[in-house]
Amino acid sequence: MNGILRFLLSGLAVLLTAYLLEQGVHVEHYGYALLVAALISIANVIVKPILIIFTIPITILTLGLFLLVINATIILMVAYFVPGFQVDGFWWALGFSLILSVFNSMFSSLLKEKKEE
Repeated sequence: MNGILRFLLSGLAVLLTAYLLEQGVHVEHYGYALLVAALISIANVIVKPILIIFTIPITILTLGLFLLVINATIILMVAYFVPGFQVDGFWWALGFSLILSVFNSMFSSLLKEKKEE
């Protein structure tokens, strides 16, 4: 049950983030937001570790800031595959990634507080 709720909240986080960045990020409806949340999760499990391994020297030189570039790249990759999700450029993808992380963190902390009670 907790996994389903977390998935639905991730879709809500995608919608809220797209609403905040409405000039550069577009989501047609909640179904596409759920698909985006699912594909971002899958890409973070499969693609992100591979990209991190290939970019270890750059990541070390930038003291980890290159991981933000990897996150934005994953967002752009998901936008390429989902027809109802559009990101207008790299900087919009970077902002989307940062704000989405904040929303997911807030929702995760809400679920933990609920679980502790």
